[in-house]
Amino acid sequence: YNIMEFSATVILAGLILALLWLFSVKRRKYRLPPGPAPLPLLGNLPQIDKNAPFKSILKFSENYGPVMTLYMGWQRTVVLVGYDAVKEALVDQADDFTGRMPIPFLLKATKGYGLTISNGERWRQLRRFTLTTLRDFGMGRKGMEEWIQEVSEHLRAHIRTFKGKPFDPQFFLSSTVSNVICCLVFGERFSFQDKQFLHLLTIMSKIAWFNSSPLGQMHNIFPWLMEHLPGYHQTIFGDVEEARDFIERKIQEHKETLDPSSPRDYIDCFLIRVNQEKNNPSSEFNYDNLVSTVLNLFFAGTETTSSTLRYALTVLVKYPKIQEKMQQEIDTVIGKDRCPRMDDRKSLPFSDAVIHEVQRFLDIVPFSVPHYALNDISFKGYTIPKDTVIIPLLHSVLKEEKQWATPRFFNPQHFLDHNGNFKKNPAFMPFAAGKRACVGESLARMELFIFLVSLLQDFSFSCEGGPDSVDLEPEYSSFANLPRTYQLIATAR
Repeated sequence: YNIMEFSATVILAGLILALLWLFSVKRRKYRLPPGPAPLPLLGNLPQIDKNAPFKSILKFSENYGPVMTLYMGWQRTVVLVGYDAVKEALVDQADDFTGRMPIPFLLKATKGYGLTISNGERWRQLRRFTLTTLRDFGMGRKGMEEWIQEVSEHLRAHIRTFKGKPFDPQFFLSSTVSNVICCLVFGERFSFQDKQFLHLLTIMSKIAWFNSSPLGQMHNIFPWLMEHLPGYHQTIFGDVEEARDFIERKIQEHKETLDPSSPRDYIDCFLIRVNQEKNNPSSEFNYDNLVSTVLNLFFAGTETTSSTLRYALTVLVKYPKIQEKMQQEIDTVIGKDRCPRMDDRKSLPFSDAVIHEVQRFLDIVPFSVPHYALNDISFKGYTIPKDTVIIPLLHSVLKEEKQWATPRFFNPQHFLDHNGNFKKNPAFMPFAAGKRACVGESLARMELFIFLVSLLQDFSFSCEGGPDSVDLEPEYSSFANLPRTYQLIATAR
């Protein structure tokens, strides 16, 4: 027994020494960006606050500057901090930074297919097709704006049924936003009572929560270990399979009713393209990419926008004077008898500024979706070696002292000039930037504007505990910042 124990200790010590040697060799071979010394196996994880990792990373940046090397477990990670570093990488050196990290959770959920974590030719073909198709349907015979206006009417009608009593807005906002992407992707709208649809939204919410929880972080850092352990993460992958089954059933329905001369939605367009390219061996238009890209669109098009909308209403409850000022502007420019249009945005500078500030302040994906070095990259005098994870810390851009007058406070003046006109700020990057920026950016902007403005036309929002009971700090903060949920009261105007 003692010999076995001694052998195990020697093996472990050997492994630790080998890893330390590996870290030091890597540092000598490349001029890596500076960073804190990592521990064997764990890297810098013990030094990072698991409840708000970006806070620890900002602290490191004070010592090591805007480009740092950290080890998440044994995964080498370069973090870019602040507007200058993030812009230089994602915009000025865009081609070098197009790689996307094969995030273990997404890799398992999508089986390695789809738009979000693909690279190279697969990413190029799917991104070009997706952008073009979404644009075509946005400008099609039933334009995107009309879809959003129609879905907005159903939302407001539903809120009226509460007759001024408190309600939890999470599901109604999720199903409203999700219905916009459903119109685009599936060509149909689901009712608020559709049990299958509501179950799917519950799954989406659980997945978002899991990815921002310490357990979700552990899965992405040590997937090989977590795969073999029981726990909630195993349940989540069962939920992902349910979402995939739903999408596969919808694709089958589309196949059976497809008219190639008249595509109804994204799935139809993709199926037509699959058929056109069936003899092209380098085509990425296949069934696996269709299922996983629809899953990407459905998830991304539901969770981020609905969470931002929910946060916007919470902000307006916290700051009733801002809510009143928005309503005055909306009443003056649009009145109460017609639905807002995107054309109205330029005449509503204050409302537009508030929506932008909501996105800046919520900072929904503080780490962005991690990038990946597909080759060695020269950047700011350092080398980022191939297979390094790259995190453009969007949090550090949206809350940077140099870029914003009061970064830690909610302040719509960040987006207004001294005459009250809307002004852009290049550090406004909630959708990231460069070639991997969010494909749904223009759709999300349209939804936030039309939904929020139309809600304020019809209702004033408050909560039972009053403004002081509202906490704008996120409930969970990691991969995403998930806002707290409050029971809202919608008083008809």
